[in-house]
Amino acid sequence: MAVWISQRLRRQWRTGAWESWGFHSLADERGSTGWDVAAIGCSQPAQFSDLKVRGSGVNATRLSFNRLTAAMTRYCGRDFSSKELQRIRKLIAAHPDSSRTRLSQKVCELLDWKKPDGGLKQMSCRVAMLRMYRDQLIVLPPPRRQPPRAVIRFTDSTAPQTPIRAPLHELPTPQLWRVSTPADSRLWNEYIERCHYLGYKPLPGAQQRYFAAIDRQIVAAFGFGAAAWKTAPRDDFIGWNRERREANLALIVNHAGFLILPWIKCPNLASHLLARLARELPQQWYDRYRIRPVLPETFVEQRFLGTCYRAANWINVGQTKGLGKCAASAKPTLPIKDIWLYPLCRDFRKILNSWFLSAYGLGRIFT
Repeated sequence: MAVWISQRLRRQWRTGAWESWGFHSLADERGSTGWDVAAIGCSQPAQFSDLKVRGSGVNATRLSFNRLTAAMTRYCGRDFSSKELQRIRKLIAAHPDSSRTRLSQKVCELLDWKKPDGGLKQMSCRVAMLRMYRDQLIVLPPPRRQPPRAVIRFTDSTAPQTPIRAPLHELPTPQLWRVSTPADSRLWNEYIERCHYLGYKPLPGAQQRYFAAIDRQIVAAFGFGAAAWKTAPRDDFIGWNRERREANLALIVNHAGFLILPWIKCPNLASHLLARLARELPQQWYDRYRIRPVLPETFVEQRFLGTCYRAANWINVGQTKGLGKCAASAKPTLPIKDIWLYPLCRDFRKILNSWFLSAYGLGRIFT
């Protein structure tokens, strides 16, 4: 097998950011010792016309995976090498009058840290730089202003409306629409804060939010965000190891919020909406982020039965441990939840275990 790397990755190589791409994720199932990154037909990285990944024995310039992954520091799902951290320090020192926002933009440009749609990953970069600052790895200028504290005030728009009590087949077809305007966003937040038992919390990372309406009356609100970083039952169900999970996590989306309004009593509405979303979400997510998800996930507290997910053919693959992502001990501190998954295509395991996330345009795989 040989993997040809795209022009974008070659640009990363020339700028020195290749160290963050995690070539260790190319480790063969036999172990991590049998693969090399080889320069084909050239003597300097800057002259690479192509890169190949092949088994050991290639007579060319070889770079050890151990060297590629040494001295990495991870923030926001990205590994930063010691050289990259030094480059960030130099950039900050060279622009003493720049704001934190402007510095994060410059760091994204320096490291070519971009989203699949080509935009800079500024929000992730801001969070990463703030954590570096707290870990005393870099020095940041003082913030120009304190972020305003969001206060959600309830209005008549989310007050209880006319109850709907009828079987689904007796009602007009529910209409779905994406939250795309500031007014829709405020309304969605208000509904969740007012009617959902957990209240409103911002969705992490890439996200898509929806309303459902019947005869122009809103009956449900739901949202999707970035997938959980790791959870053993899900990863075992997929067949993931750490490297494949880190490479392809963006192909999973988290169904993070689902609200049927309290005054809506319509049997089968929830499972109907879940089935509709399974058909519409992949293309809409791709249109926005240039990634086509293949596996939604959700986490349901055990005091709920998850009946609508079971009716919509979601699969219960296990339970969380109640530790959370920042657990300081092995003692559960959060509610234990059931993990539900819904494969969007038959070959989801093959896609999620591919060498590269093809939706990012990193290259083509030949076998």
